[in-house]
Amino acid sequence: MFASPAYAQTAAAPAGGAYAGFIQFVPIVAIFVIFYFLMIRPQQTRAKAHRAMLDAVKRGDEVVTGGGLIGRVTKVADTELEVEVATGVKLRVVKGTLAEVRTKTLPPAANDAKS
Repeated sequence: MFASPAYAQTAAAPAGGAYAGFIQFVPIVAIFVIFYFLMIRPQQTRAKAHRAMLDAVKRGDEVVTGGGLIGRVTKVADTELEVEVATGVKLRVVKGTLAEVRTKTLPPAANDAKS
């Protein structure tokens, strides 16, 4: 035979005991904590802000859809909006597809000074 037989040896006991096993899991836990703060939490806050924006849509707001259409809201339903993109041209749009809501804010009239 060309190779000599190999015999199994008993493994040495870990130096730290149970503490050494805990130390091996610290980097894995740290990775999950970093992922939570850098990826999961910001996505949740973005989704919450988008939901709040959709709930605040009202008639007269100027909106931008995900497809890039810009128009003024003429009717609001539970899950759909009616958006006027040109004079006499109205589209039904799903609320979830809105990318931005530009609220119509008119400046106060010149003769409406607060006293």
